[in-house]
Formats: sequence, C-alpha cells, structure tokens
Amino acid sequence: MDRDLLCRQIGYSFLQPQWLQRALTHRSYSTAHYERLEFLGDSVLNCVIAKYLYDLHPNLPEGDLSRLRSNLVNQHTLYTLAQSLNLGELLLLGEGERKSAGFRRPSILADAMEALFGAVFLDGGFDFAEQVVLKLYVPLIAQMDAQSMGKDAKTQLQECLQARKLMLPKYTVVATQGEAHAQLFVVECEIAKPKITTRGEGSSRRVAEQAAAETAYNLLKQSNP
Repeated sequence: MDRDLLCRQIGYSFLQPQWLQRALTHRSYSTAHYERLEFLGDSVLNCVIAKYLYDLHPNLPEGDLSRLRSNLVNQHTLYTLAQSLNLGELLLLGEGERKSAGFRRPSILADAMEALFGAVFLDGGFDFAEQVVLKLYVPLIAQMDAQSMGKDAKTQLQECLQARKLMLPKYTVVATQGEAHAQLFVVECEIAKPKITTRGEGSSRRVAEQAAAETAYNLLKQSNP
C-alpha cells in the first residue's frame, strides 16, 4: 500500500507531504515523530465530532452528547478506523517495534490516526480536517443505536443479556505482550448461552474487554436463542 492510496481513502492530498511523513512516524523510528500531531489531532477530532453531534441531535442534553462523543473518539474506534485504512502498513517503526508487531498494536494505530487528523489540520486548515474526520466517522455514527445513547460495549452487552434473562459474560485475560510501558492485553469474552466466545486487544485490560464485548454484542444481536 502506498501513501497516495491513503490520501484517496481519506479524501485529502497533502500540499506539504512532510506533515503526512511525520504523522506516520513513531518515536522509535525518529525524533521527528507524531506525538505532537497526535495531541493536536485529538483536539480537532473532539471538536468536529462534538459539533456534528450537537447539530445532529438538537434535543439531546449535554450528558447524552458527551457519552455519544466518548463512544466515538475512544481508542477502539480509532483503532478500527486505522485498520480499515491499513494504516499499520505505512507506519515507520524502529526495529524493536517492528519485531513486536507494533504496526498492529491498538494504541499505536489509534495515536497515528489522531496524528493524521492533526497533519491534515496543519496542512490544509480546519475545514479540510473536518471533512476528513466526517468522511470517516459519519458512516459509523449512522450505524449507532440511538437507544444505546453512547453506552460502552460492556454495558450494552450486559443489558442485552439481562433483557433475555441470560447469564452475564465472563472476561479473562488470555495473553499480555510487549514491554511494561507498552503492553498489549488480549481478553476473552465468554457467553454461556448462546455459546459465544470473542477476543479483544488493547493497551489496557479495560480497552481489551470493551473490544471483546463489542464483538460479542454484535454477534448476540444476530442470534436468536
């Protein structure tokens, strides 16, 4: 995969390619890395999503809007977007990170996704950054269950099981990888009935549990016990 394809996928071509270069550079590879862009991109992302939700749901109170936004700008959603763009294939990583499969690590991919938003903002301004964010996020927002009101995946799964009078899921850490400062947790979510077992990954146990719960919740909605 090349960078031109990435630009076509996000709908933006960089006037100053050095910003894209930096957005794809991890600190293990160079001192000119993406962490400052990540900081900027996080703010741009939150602003764009907040404004979009504010306009989309004119009658929702602040608390519900905040929950919806949190459900959209978290690590798991950013990681999912990065995967859809095959962003990991373009990341510049040091030898250690490459050997430990850093290009697949949710925390690294999520951070790079935010850095990409920051890079677009610096290269083209807020309007272009907003267009890129919404191009990626509007399809996700359209799929959101309005009744869930931004509840996290574990809560949605629990409520769905309770509504069906089924046993609650069991979460188990099945693996941890990487150094202490950059660990990757793998968590298994097991539902006894209907028999569903899923796995999720994340930079913390909580994030991994949420990822596993989201997959289980989607499978449960498709089942007819």
